[in-house]
Amino acid sequence: MVRAAVLPAVGAPLEITDIALPEPGPGQVRIRLAAAGVCHSDLSLTNGTMRVPVPAVLGHEGAGTVVSVGEGVTHVAPGDGAVLNWAPSCGQCHHCRIGEVWLCASALSGVGAVHAQTADGTPLHPGLNVAAFAEETVVAANCVLPAPDGIPLTDAALLGCAVLTGYGAVHHSARVRAGETVVVFGIGGVGLAVLQSARIAGASTVVAVDVSPEKEELARAAGATDYLVASATTAKDVRRLTGGHGADVAVECVGRAVTIRTAWESTRRGGRTTVVGIGGKDQQVTFNALELFHWGRTLSGCVYGNCDPARDLPVIAEHVRAGRFDLGALVTERITLDGIPAAFDTMVAGRGGRALIVF
Repeated sequence: MVRAAVLPAVGAPLEITDIALPEPGPGQVRIRLAAAGVCHSDLSLTNGTMRVPVPAVLGHEGAGTVVSVGEGVTHVAPGDGAVLNWAPSCGQCHHCRIGEVWLCASALSGVGAVHAQTADGTPLHPGLNVAAFAEETVVAANCVLPAPDGIPLTDAALLGCAVLTGYGAVHHSARVRAGETVVVFGIGGVGLAVLQSARIAGASTVVAVDVSPEKEELARAAGATDYLVASATTAKDVRRLTGGHGADVAVECVGRAVTIRTAWESTRRGGRTTVVGIGGKDQQVTFNALELFHWGRTLSGCVYGNCDPARDLPVIAEHVRAGRFDLGALVTERITLDGIPAAFDTMVAGRGGRALIVF
């Protein structure tokens, strides 16, 4: 039995309870978690914005130590550090074959599996594949990446979602070039990772935008040169800070129609707007045909930072070891499993960066 955070039904409160976790079968790995990040996607699962089978053990951003492995697993061994990859690629579908592994058709095929059981025998599913809100988890071997050397596992947990997403949004989706101007909407865990990544890319002006004035210090520490509290004049304010043209790149990390529209309007003619935030189906964004022609902007979605974790994790790890990327700067609260509901409330209120569960 291990302690875990279980979502019994969409819209229901999380239950912190003991679950019966099986030993790993063929092609599986058992991990003892060192830490797990509380991501907005976890909140989206609780309220039904994203849907997976329930009841489920939530959590998809984590790192820990390999406890045991099933038959056929050779790339990690007991005692190894590991980072969880919640969206593993199959290598066989159309998108994998053309190199777009972040769009793998089978990435979430494991969410319908039975992961564990409650004390009364109720089957539990693995949330977004890896069920990281637990003291230990059993995952498919392709959900396990060897942890980078020289990075504490508690910090490495953030690599599995926030950092890969933020780094990839800058370097793969928006493809920020040295000297360009960037505006980032939403300064949570992912937004902070975007700011640091824009700094690494050599952006000249980096404008952070959030509804909370209290996040300015966090944003500037992460690389923002300017900070704006979101308002009706945000797009005009961004143009004022970027030579009157608008930003070369806007990265939206909120997933709300009004924010996506503002990010678009904050982008210069011919610039790039990248949407990272996951919004609901009710969030409708509208454009007229003339403005699409006139402004010549590119609007693109961004899934998991358009990253290949096996390729990008070592690159990001080198930035961390060299001091260019500060993983600890993303974390504004360290909690236990029992603190997850309060962390969700903090997220809804727009406060803080990443909450990190430390086991």
